[in-house]
Amino acid sequence: MQATLKLSKAERTMLKLLQADASLSMENLAQQVNLSKSACWRRLQNLIDQGVITQKVTLLNQKMLNLDLTVYISVRTKQYSEQWAEKFKTLVRDIPELLEVHRMTGDRDYLLKAVVTDMSGYDLLFKQLSKADLIDISSSFVMETMKQTTQLPLTYIADN
Repeated sequence: MQATLKLSKAERTMLKLLQADASLSMENLAQQVNLSKSACWRRLQNLIDQGVITQKVTLLNQKMLNLDLTVYISVRTKQYSEQWAEKFKTLVRDIPELLEVHRMTGDRDYLLKAVVTDMSGYDLLFKQLSKADLIDISSSFVMETMKQTTQLPLTYIADN
């Protein structure tokens, strides 16, 4: 069982600020959490070492990259062997249009999130997925995005 993570108010604030803008300078971050640069750096390094911060990324505008269509794809398979699962992992890992792949409970085995240029792009993706020997591929296309964030809520962390 994993130990409960406990964070100080300064560490929570650091995480909140960095989730909104990972490009903040150490000086700016330290000022906003009322710590010295060295104390802020040590706390940040500790959060990285603990695995709380897993990576720093730059988010891109998918529309400007000609990826206008977001699609959620649910799939069912009749294959449950480790060998098939490894082949499926390799297949989906090598398709750059797939942003997320989740093994699910319920009547669907996997849920995938993809971005493609248009229906032709989706058709190419569909053909790639068909190589996985799936029983069913069911897709839903996003018509409007009302909320999209990468920021996790920090209210469930114990106080330090």
